[in-house]
Amino acid sequence: MSKKISLGVAATIAIIAMAVTFSLTMVVSMQMFNTTVSSVKNKERQYNKLSEIDRFVRSGEYFSIDEDTLNDRLAAGYMNGIGDKYAVYYTAKEYSEKQAVEKGTLTGIGVAVVNDSSSGYARVIRVYDNSPASEAGIQVGCFITAIDDEPTRNITSSARLTSKLLGEEGTTTNITYLTPDRQEQQLSLVHSNYRTPSISTAQLTAETCGYIRIDAFSTGTASEFKTAVDNLLQQGAACLVFDLRDNTGENLNAGLVAADYCVPSGEIAKEQDKDGNITVLRMSDENEINVPMVCLVNGSTAGSAELFANALRKMGGATIVGTKTAGKGVVLSDAQSFSDGSAAYITTGLLLDNEDQTWDGTGLTPDIDATLSVDEQNAYYDYTINTDPQISKAVNAAMSLTGQN
Repeated sequence: MSKKISLGVAATIAIIAMAVTFSLTMVVSMQMFNTTVSSVKNKERQYNKLSEIDRFVRSGEYFSIDEDTLNDRLAAGYMNGIGDKYAVYYTAKEYSEKQAVEKGTLTGIGVAVVNDSSSGYARVIRVYDNSPASEAGIQVGCFITAIDDEPTRNITSSARLTSKLLGEEGTTTNITYLTPDRQEQQLSLVHSNYRTPSISTAQLTAETCGYIRIDAFSTGTASEFKTAVDNLLQQGAACLVFDLRDNTGENLNAGLVAADYCVPSGEIAKEQDKDGNITVLRMSDENEINVPMVCLVNGSTAGSAELFANALRKMGGATIVGTKTAGKGVVLSDAQSFSDGSAAYITTGLLLDNEDQTWDGTGLTPDIDATLSVDEQNAYYDYTINTDPQISKAVNAAMSLTGQN
């Protein structure tokens, strides 16, 4: 038999429920209030400090202030100060160039350069097809000594060197160039569009070893990679060497897709967020490469290039040859673009492999060491596929796995 609740009891229950609800609401509200107040106070401190500095500078600064440069430096300083070593700010120009690099289509003179340690000049390490540089006869291994009258010895950043050789279509860059026989030339090159493939070399070496140089992981890498691998296997490659040296691995998804093509089914990599939650980034299908594989790495191999090498070793039995890698094992945010065209990235999680291990901060240790001597390091950009001592070690390792060496 059911019992009726008296009006007094019902009213008491209702009052208790209201009191509990009110208490919970007050607790949550107080937490939100405290967080908001703390945030407001921190922002007020930031603004007050910047305002003090700004008043001081503008009251007596002799030189004129470029407001755009100032704002960019403030933004870059903020990113440098948050304790995230991978966080980065790009000016509008830098971000536009980064997007072009990711798409593999740039506008400029058509070369890739690095700072040459022995001469101090900008050494040409790549000349892209159908570019102003290729049409002008610029060759790999030669030097650019000045860009628009600025000596390249004064430009210590490879990124800034590259930036100075890019520009809007139809504009001109004037360079001083040393020919292969070290004759100096003055060239005026009109910027045009050209493609920058992420795979610069794919060929057989030692008769049956397929060698693939992956310069970067970018938007077009997945299709380029599959084509290169398939072509070499069709040509009779009995093993494969993937050269990942100096590949900074900017595009995480490209590295995952390329690894998927090589390894058997399973979890390739995961992301762990700041609360410890783990998300699988990609599951590999059952398709895999059934020939021995070797990954050649160095201290500048980073990000998705490390992920690729690690996945091939743990899931596909690949051998890693070279020197310890950079140790960048994090997931970065998508680009946050701002109203002036600039953008920023922050770290959102830690990369984990299929065994929940991370290489962030430690790097990957090669199975076979291939450290270069000082003389070999100085000759790094002079080597060819047939003379490079690190490539030779990688090819020998791959061939030995086939029983041919």
